[in-house]
Amino acid sequence: MAGGVFLIQKDGQLVEMSEESYGSEADFQELIAKYPNILAGNLINEDEPRKWLFISREAALPSKENGSDRWSVDHLFLDQDAIPTLVEVKRSSDTRIRREVVGQMLEYAANAVVYWPVEVIRAKFDATCQAKGLNSEDVLEKFLSPSEDSAAFWQKTKENLQKGKIRMLFVADEIPRELRRIVEFLNEQMTPAEVLAVEIKQFTGQGLKTLVPRVHGQTEEAIAKKSINAGSRRQWDEESFFKELKSRRSIEEAEIARKILDWARDKLPRFWWGKGKQDGSFYPVLDLNGEQYYPFAIWTYGKIEIQFQWLMNKSPFNDEMKRKELLKRLNQIPGVEIPEKAITRRPNIFLSTFKDASSLRQLLETLDWIVGEIKSH
Repeated sequence: MAGGVFLIQKDGQLVEMSEESYGSEADFQELIAKYPNILAGNLINEDEPRKWLFISREAALPSKENGSDRWSVDHLFLDQDAIPTLVEVKRSSDTRIRREVVGQMLEYAANAVVYWPVEVIRAKFDATCQAKGLNSEDVLEKFLSPSEDSAAFWQKTKENLQKGKIRMLFVADEIPRELRRIVEFLNEQMTPAEVLAVEIKQFTGQGLKTLVPRVHGQTEEAIAKKSINAGSRRQWDEESFFKELKSRRSIEEAEIARKILDWARDKLPRFWWGKGKQDGSFYPVLDLNGEQYYPFAIWTYGKIEIQFQWLMNKSPFNDEMKRKELLKRLNQIPGVEIPEKAITRRPNIFLSTFKDASSLRQLLETLDWIVGEIKSH
């Protein structure tokens, strides 16, 4: 087959890569489970690229309430908005891809919405992590945004199921014209559900492999219908941040945040303001010797977040003992009790913890110590 992708290597050599079919459907499925990003979350939503939390392969579902499992969908994912995403994988050589797979997927989706308790989905995720030797809570925490905890995420998953807010993805190495038109029609008609097809072609050459995804089903009409209530990202600034913090929490907590901000103007002079739909944030930044340091962030839901997860990749806090020293200093502040396992995470503390002047002073002294340690190294 003629070459379709050309790769220029670092040494300037041109590698002509030819399209190659997948060895088997099982190989194709394994590739998606191992590399979820090939599902092209950036093409599904350019403004807010979809991230994928892998729940399970061969996720079984029943056909009636409290019934035994009857079917299984090839892959089940959740995105960052807790939208259940059902993935059915077929090779183009499989004749079922033209019509049968559509009825199959719709049957899965209809029953998943009605009969799939969120507790079952959560148990599948736990089992998948356990099989990989991973802690499911750790995996989920790294996946979630700083403003959301696991309980809220699973509750949102439940609400999405109840509303029928799910996503169906037909995945193949080539999407036939008939399936493409069916997907476009369904996606235009179904709200809030989303129906898309993802074509993932494989190209090989000189021992290299390239995967090229393409998304079908996003007609202008479908995009317009689904964007009405989708909301948009918001660029926060100092004025909007403090207005929101006062409204959601209290004037007292806004004043505490203001004092921390004023302290940071000299110590961490650059500020990065977030773009969350609902939650605003600011990150004081220290630029030093070509590196950027983000010791903490403050959020409009009234918390300061200590950035152990990012500090641990930078000297001197890549030293575990140094992070433990920071943890000790924080836990000496009355009302602060951060567990030791949090020195690789992003633990948060309510701003109200620092309403006492002495507690706020201890916090600022600790932040001073962080900056001093960074500069001394």
